Amino acid sequence: MNSTVLVTGGAGYIGSHVCKALAASGFTPVSYDNLCSGNKDHVRWGPLETGDIRNKTRLNEVMKAYRPEAVMHFASLIRVGESVMKPAEYYDNNVFGTSCLLGAARKNNIKKIVLSSSAAVYGAPDTGVIPEDHPLRPVNPYGHTKLAAENMLRDHAAAYGFDYAILRYFNAAGADIDGEIGSAYRVDTHIIPLLMRVAAGDMKEIGVFGTDYPSPDGTAVRDYIHVQDLAEAHVLAMHRIGKDKARL
Repeated sequence: MNSTVLVTGGAGYIGSHVCKALAASGFTPVSYDNLCSGNKDHVRWGPLETGDIRNKTRLNEVMKAYRPEAVMHFASLIRVGESVMKPAEYYDNNVFGTSCLLGAARKNNIKKIVLSSSAAVYGAPDTGVIPEDHPLRPVNPYGHTKLAAENMLRDHAAAYGFDYAILRYFNAAGADIDGEIGSAYRVDTHIIPLLMRVAAGDMKEIGVFGTDYPSPDGTAVRDYIHVQDLAEAHVLAMHRIGKDKARL
């Protein structure tokens, strides 16, 4: 069995933690990243191949060179507000890019795909705790592109025999417990790193937006998952797919 896994966005926050988790499970992660927001110093558990997911030629070169047994797809534009202002960029990267990636995987006979999606595909939920079968009603371009990527993967699986897992989650937070890697966004919009910067004296204050949410003080309530738990969940999902024709 080939123990190599191609990780798109492997130099990013979640992708780099997944690479470490893969290495701990005996795999060699190959990070494929254009470094537009990733940090090459966080690629420590396998090789880094620079490239854009929209570059079909480069994708084919890397897949032919390493012959990975699976692809884990994290390369994505992720800022909700920015997606409203720049929807064309989000559809180009998140949807067209995913199409290019799946096409390259098909061409190179890679049948196992793990897609990092988002709880943004649910939109405004009907219940406090969202079941997996909740209606999918994204309310912004980011969520629309994530749902489009999910649907594309399902259609490819039905037509071309891919085995796949799709993971939807809310906000990732925290850092590697060994202190080797963490959040390193050039422009950080995530609340926990911003709060830490205020606590460290690097920022004077942080703005809290919204006053009419159904919460005790009217501000928003968010769910978080530790990035290391999330990384391990992706690795477990990769192990599961393909067994007993499982698709997640």
